[in-house]
Amino acid sequence: MNKKFTLSKEAYEFEGKLPLSQAIPLGLQHVLAMFVGNLTPLIIITGSCGIASGEFAELQLALLQNAMLIAGIVTLIQLFAIGPVGGKVPIIMGTSSGFIGVFKSVAATMGGGILAYGAIMGASIIGGLFEAVLGFFLKPLRKFFPSVVTGTVVLSIGLSLISVGIGSFGGGSSAHDFGSIPNLCLALFVLVVILAFKHGTKGPLSSSSILIGIIFGYIAAFIMGFCLNKTGTYFDPEKEQYIEYTYGWVLNWQKVADAKWIAAPSILPVKPVFDLRAILPVLIMFIVTAVETVGDISGVMEGGLGREATDKELSGGVICDGIGSSIAALFGILPNTSFSQNVGLVAMTKIVNRIALCTGAVFLILCGLCPKLGALVSIMPQSVLGGAAVIMFSSIVVSGIQLITKTPLTPRNLTIVSVALGVGYGMGSNTGILVNVPELIQLVFGGSGIVPAAFVAILLNILLPKDKEEDVKG
Repeated sequence: MNKKFTLSKEAYEFEGKLPLSQAIPLGLQHVLAMFVGNLTPLIIITGSCGIASGEFAELQLALLQNAMLIAGIVTLIQLFAIGPVGGKVPIIMGTSSGFIGVFKSVAATMGGGILAYGAIMGASIIGGLFEAVLGFFLKPLRKFFPSVVTGTVVLSIGLSLISVGIGSFGGGSSAHDFGSIPNLCLALFVLVVILAFKHGTKGPLSSSSILIGIIFGYIAAFIMGFCLNKTGTYFDPEKEQYIEYTYGWVLNWQKVADAKWIAAPSILPVKPVFDLRAILPVLIMFIVTAVETVGDISGVMEGGLGREATDKELSGGVICDGIGSSIAALFGILPNTSFSQNVGLVAMTKIVNRIALCTGAVFLILCGLCPKLGALVSIMPQSVLGGAAVIMFSSIVVSGIQLITKTPLTPRNLTIVSVALGVGYGMGSNTGILVNVPELIQLVFGGSGIVPAAFVAILLNILLPKDKEEDVKG
């Protein structure tokens, strides 16, 4: 009996020939660890652009469908490589949450709508190609991105997302019932379920705690529909009358019923718009993404295979990030990058088998051909999403701290972190302070705080003299 449940040694080898009976559940475990995170950024950004419902409801469904399809395809490219594209490393690819802050800033700058989303796609196409070029020249550039710089960047990404997570926790910042007791209770319930499964169970249940928490959130929202009123009213001063609206926690099952079971993916569902207001800040964010990817690949090779990543693996991985992001934009999807959740899963289980990860990628592709699944995700109440998002986004902050503390916190490193967060992130997240500077600077540095924090960290790392210990090591 025990033999049946014992993993083959090939599970711990990247190119091992693992039987499908073992590869499929191991691959699904990776998909479950990232499934929600892959769709969350898209739900948030379509909401920020105002194209998450109404006349754009079908568009959002198509985008969610494409997000699963593209994640699977780009993962396969990363695993097997096509020429220089792909590092042949045990990495799962998916929609990046790191761009949320910058894209929300772009949406606000351009006034939202389909035009703003098109500008995000246009910037992603150019930015992806730019990152691919960086990948070809990665070896000489690596010295500019030590762990203190990458950690500061990751930390600033997490900080910028916490407010987004809390906004969803209350039911959505623009919702008429934002902060209502039902929304807060639903989000808190999801949070408690996630914690219970994360730390009260082991194996697949623990690694899939985010997905399980969201499923419980759906069930709770369904039950609430039988116990509580589903509609409320608010006073519209323009129309000078009370308007009835549906509470944010209510599940719209009709949207799922109307969706098709099987449909081909739509290419260019949103026409790309090339606007400097979006391109400039996004280009800098792609530099940040390249730094993150280097960290993820390094982490997965050390944690899973017990060795450092080669220059070829790092270069191929970053190129795949860039090309994958440009391809994603052609399908209306946000940039695709390496998923840190799966890096942690590999480090924990040591399972790096390519066939296992490949089965997970194939499952994502199959999901991408089923619009009903995308519809089911799209009706997720914001408060359910928020209960999961506060954990996912806060964990990014912790990851940044871990990267920063990988090397000793010397006076030089403390200065880099302090100034990058205090001046860079602080100025970028408080756009009012940049109101009198040239518009170009506002476009690049205003909004999320991530881009200015990254810029300051990279600049200080170049300019500040190294500590004596670092000189000796170098």
